Amino acid sequence: MRLGVLFSGGKDSVYAACRAHEAGHTLTCAITVQPTATDSQLFHTPNLHAVEQQVNAMEVPWIPYTPGEEETEYEALEAAIQRALETESIDGIVTGAVASVYQATRVQRICYSHSLWCINPLWQTAVHSYMAQLVRECQVIITAVAAEGLDSSWLGCELTEDRLAILHSLGKKYGVHLSGEGGEYETFVTNAPLFSRPLHIHKATASYDGMAGRYTIHEIAEEVS
Repeated sequence: MRLGVLFSGGKDSVYAACRAHEAGHTLTCAITVQPTATDSQLFHTPNLHAVEQQVNAMEVPWIPYTPGEEETEYEALEAAIQRALETESIDGIVTGAVASVYQATRVQRICYSHSLWCINPLWQTAVHSYMAQLVRECQVIITAVAAEGLDSSWLGCELTEDRLAILHSLGKKYGVHLSGEGGEYETFVTNAPLFSRPLHIHKATASYDGMAGRYTIHEIAEEVS
């Protein structure tokens, strides 16, 4: 099928796109909703300004959508998908939903109303095997933290097998979810099987207030071989 992917630049949306491509589907566009608020319940928000570089590396059209002041998040999502329908020929939507019923049901409802397939390659996947495979195949950077045990040292670091082991321990001690499903951390992918070239972060800053922190990318570009 020809699919548009709901794309935030984080690990789940990128890896879901990879899985859909591996299954033989054609990715025709990447759809990014760019909310102005940072406390969105439906959308990933860190470093959305850098997503265009990822999409360029995937070599697919990018469809960014900024919600209007009066739009709800659900309305913004539907409008973004409608824009993709108008500009690209798509049969369905790929999401990176792993365990969030709140996210998955809303996307499914919109897809149903527009006679689109809703493809969720990561839904209810075994988290430990998913994360192990993710770090083997992709380069993933931590861009936000908001959980006990995740301090400023995590900001900007690469998610590796060693880091997964630490997250597993933090899960036992503090209840941190291994894949960050509770909002404990957010990510940005700098390399993946779908990327034509890896991305390199040239400039970024980290901020941390003792409870939560963000790693903001200022300059990013494809690596030159």
